[in-house]
Amino acid sequence: MEREKIICFLEEIGIPVIETELPDDCFLPGLAIEKNTILMDPAKMKYPGDLLHEAGHIAVTEEALRPLIGTADMDPEWPTPGDEIASILWSYAALRHIGISPEVVFHAHGYKEQSEWFIEQFGNQNYIGLPLLEWMGFCSQTEKEGIKPFPHMIKWLR
Repeated sequence: MEREKIICFLEEIGIPVIETELPDDCFLPGLAIEKNTILMDPAKMKYPGDLLHEAGHIAVTEEALRPLIGTADMDPEWPTPGDEIASILWSYAALRHIGISPEVVFHAHGYKEQSEWFIEQFGNQNYIGLPLLEWMGFCSQTEKEGIKPFPHMIKWLR
């Protein structure tokens, strides 16, 4: 059920998800990013929440660079540590938007064993990376000019 909700949301915001067979050596089981698209092997994917995190990487990447994701032309330093934290917080906003539990995305087998810490921090409104997301134009830290504060998002793609 979560997987379908996530895929529907991603396709609504312009991130296609294509089912295909993937090799066993993907960074996350059953998932890969190619340009603006998430490739998903349902037989190998273990955690549906990983879809949101991978989508976060696409979303926070500058539009002009998105077509380079997964190609030899992309900077080998991608994603940067800033991109990583922005992707994590973006995925939290997305899970809140679509109404799934934080444990779906921040599962015990990811985030370098810091999943519970992220859930606790975000649950206490300690939004690590929020100035970066605001700088990227995704959200506002405070309510202003009729815009609700984070976790409300102004846009979903950079």
